[in-house]
Amino acid sequence: MAGSGGVPVIDRQARNLPLDAHLHSNLSPDSDVEIDAYAEQALERGIDELAITDHVDFEPGTPAYAATTFAEREAVVRDAAERWAPRGVAIRFGVELTYDRRYEADVRDHLRRHAYDFVIGSVHVYPSSPYASDRVAAFVGGKRLSEVVAPYFDEVAAAARSGLFDALGHLDFVKRYLHPHVRPAQLAAAPELYEPILRALVDSGTALEVNTSGLRQVAGETYPSPAIVARFRELGGTRVTVGSDAHRVDAFAWGLADGYDHVQNAGFAALTMWRGSAPESVPLERQPNAAGVRSL
Repeated sequence: MAGSGGVPVIDRQARNLPLDAHLHSNLSPDSDVEIDAYAEQALERGIDELAITDHVDFEPGTPAYAATTFAEREAVVRDAAERWAPRGVAIRFGVELTYDRRYEADVRDHLRRHAYDFVIGSVHVYPSSPYASDRVAAFVGGKRLSEVVAPYFDEVAAAARSGLFDALGHLDFVKRYLHPHVRPAQLAAAPELYEPILRALVDSGTALEVNTSGLRQVAGETYPSPAIVARFRELGGTRVTVGSDAHRVDAFAWGLADGYDHVQNAGFAALTMWRGSAPESVPLERQPNAAGVRSL
């Protein structure tokens, strides 16, 4: 199809793919989406499986600290899973846990007491961070790139080493907050900064997430970039996931086809997904019209 002037318009919400492994519902404080809205889109777009991965924080005062209970989240997601399974949409009860070394014992205790199908661990940026909008310019000034990213990358490497998580979420999400002081091209020119994280993922058996939210944000590329996904494979990485990290209904599966391409171009033949037990392979095949075309 064509938009105004006969120019084809790409529909960035993917079609005909097996999995979107990172979605936030209205059980996260920064989302307003009912799970049914994602499931309806999945059915219409041919996305077979969804992981609902709402936020849980461990630092008092952060947005998802005690925002909901485990029991509430599990009941809502399991109910949706039961209702949508007969219609061909599989819904997994996941979580995105914010990792902070100061609260690692709390994370461990939470996971000991609570069973999820799928667990993402991520490092986030909150107002007290040097990357917060009112601090980042002063923090970056006069520092080498390695010094700029060290607080974030060191925390991410610790999360990877911890072995607590099935997948490590949006590895270099800090790119979003460093703009315009540090550009993605500068990080691309320093791949050695990523090596400790990637090696920790390989050693711990933690999956690397290819998070496509960066494609709709100022970074303009996935978290992490295709080159880092390829380097993970070269170092012996065997487990990858792909997720849109949607917080709004129109972001569901957004850029997902790009993430799948990055994974396949790096040499992976399958994604890895957890469904409450051992990791399982999700074979990848080139899907027709994964990135659809629509008219405006």
